[in-house]
Amino acid sequence: MVEPLPVLERLLGDAGYAMALTQAIYFVVSFLTVYFVGRATVVPLVGRFLDRRDLDRHAKTPLLKLTKFGVVFVAVSVAFGFADYGNFLTSLATIAAAATLAIGLATQDVIKNFVSGVFIYTDKPFKIGDWVEWDGGSYSGIVEDIGLRVTRVRTFDNELLTVPNSQLTDGVIKNPVEGDRLRLKFLFGIGYDDDIDRATEIIVEEAEDHPDVLDDPAPSVRLTELGDSSVGLQSRVWIADPSRSDYVKTRGEYVTAVKERFDAEGIDIPYPNRTLGGGLELTNVEGTVEAADD
Repeated sequence: MVEPLPVLERLLGDAGYAMALTQAIYFVVSFLTVYFVGRATVVPLVGRFLDRRDLDRHAKTPLLKLTKFGVVFVAVSVAFGFADYGNFLTSLATIAAAATLAIGLATQDVIKNFVSGVFIYTDKPFKIGDWVEWDGGSYSGIVEDIGLRVTRVRTFDNELLTVPNSQLTDGVIKNPVEGDRLRLKFLFGIGYDDDIDRATEIIVEEAEDHPDVLDDPAPSVRLTELGDSSVGLQSRVWIADPSRSDYVKTRGEYVTAVKERFDAEGIDIPYPNRTLGGGLELTNVEGTVEAADD
């Protein structure tokens, strides 16, 4: 039980007012003491711990904010205890519990996205600057920002997508640039009368001549398809330090070079042919003519 300060009691001449003012002084002093001690010790310790974990800036910033919020919460709790606001704390806890339940029911999606954001920070499926694809390849782009609720992705059409984090953790997300190299695949179609071995040699030679295609693993070609009008030869090549721009540039240059070699050596790249059949049948023509004459 906090006793009123004798000086205040004498100055105010009322024990009730002196008691209230004494509790307020205890509250302010204890709050400031715990708060500044926490900011001077706990926050720097957490910051050094996060630095040792080699976390990115986008991961450290929200975690430090949560730490600072925790310091404030502890300071308030300790201050209430020193000021002997026990009854007030009991009432506040009851109100807070009811409010938490109501808010939790109303913000289930927000909480779900928040938890998903925590998983993104801990699991690190991607980071800012990565090229990602999700929803079966329906969406793709470069990650610009990762928050605790949403992630912002810039598409290759320069559109900004604000994606709830739960969408990026509930399904399969592809990060093509996570490794130090990336495999490119392309299906070349040649005619049934063309030389498969020669076409294969051309595809491999153009891959080996391209400066951005790796020699190890070596380029390879496999016959994978016998279509209605073409034979499918699938090329597999690897590039180093992959990014979206490197992928598109290398793929375009490589396919163009193979097409030009095919044209120069008379290897056909057929396109599907469709034959439309059928007929037109006229019935009761004579009856129609007679009706017109009448």
